[in-house]
Amino acid sequence: MLTKPDAASAAHAGGRRRLLQSEGWRVALGVGAIVVAALAAIYLIGGVDPTLVTQSVVTGLLLGGVYALVSLGLTLIFGVLGIVNFAQGAMLTMSMFLVYFMVSSLGINAYLAVVLTVPIMFVFGWLVQSALMNRLTEDAGHERPLMVTLGLSLLIINVLLMIFGGRPLSVEAPVSGSLPLLGAIADASRLIAFGGAIVVAAALALVLKRTPLGLAIRAVASNGTGAALVGVNVRRIYSMTFGLGAAAVAVAGGLMTPFTSLIPSAGDQFTTLAFVIVVLGGLGSIPGALVGGLFVGLLQTVGTLYLPGSGSLLLVFAMFVLILFLRPQGLFGAQR
Repeated sequence: MLTKPDAASAAHAGGRRRLLQSEGWRVALGVGAIVVAALAAIYLIGGVDPTLVTQSVVTGLLLGGVYALVSLGLTLIFGVLGIVNFAQGAMLTMSMFLVYFMVSSLGINAYLAVVLTVPIMFVFGWLVQSALMNRLTEDAGHERPLMVTLGLSLLIINVLLMIFGGRPLSVEAPVSGSLPLLGAIADASRLIAFGGAIVVAAALALVLKRTPLGLAIRAVASNGTGAALVGVNVRRIYSMTFGLGAAAVAVAGGLMTPFTSLIPSAGDQFTTLAFVIVVLGGLGSIPGALVGGLFVGLLQTVGTLYLPGSGSLLLVFAMFVLILFLRPQGLFGAQR
């Protein structure tokens, strides 16, 4: 039973969290207003065909959904374990090749293969944390876990290279074609991936907010020592969290497979952007990963209209530095 000081402290902490969340949404809305104003200026005086701008906006939002989907597992793992998972891209590639194997060798529908890949990747993530990471986190600081995830990344990539080779592979999309959307054309498989990002973000938020497991995860993320004192098995929560992060990556990789060329290093191109999105949205924030992914995707595709090639990525990193200069904790992060 809480004493009066403890109850007051808990109420104060809860009020502070709600204040930070509402502040994060206000900042996100402010950034959204700036984005809308910039798009309006591009439409009116940008000197680019409005149809092309509309297509870039739709493509950017769909691409941002994919980026957000890749980032959700990374932000969940960081928010609880406090480490950056350098194996994120390799785990993404691993899930892609699992889907490819099920489709090409077993004849399973690609989207059914995604569903089957999720528990496999969950178990893989749970084993990685239980067998490797839990042995390091007690007295090793952050350096050794980072090196372990980097080594795991290299191991996964080289095993995939030995099994499947370096030749690009592909998976045929079960749902093909394009659909009209807001005056533009949207690829059906990318629309499904975008929907998957929304569903996964909502599911993770629901698990964290409405289930006993989510309560335990939030307790460990807030204060691992305090959670252990009230009977929470911290190591088990770490393993479950890494497993959930790996499962989120499985959804991302599986839904991206129909429109991504499969090579063992395919996940590398998403790793850096995922780190940018996680930091931009706020370390450990699921809404931040979703909003940050949409923002980066939109900025990248619309920026291509004026800065072709890799110039759009330069614009993304420049805006990233600017936003962190103004708000170092990210859009939804807590001020430290």
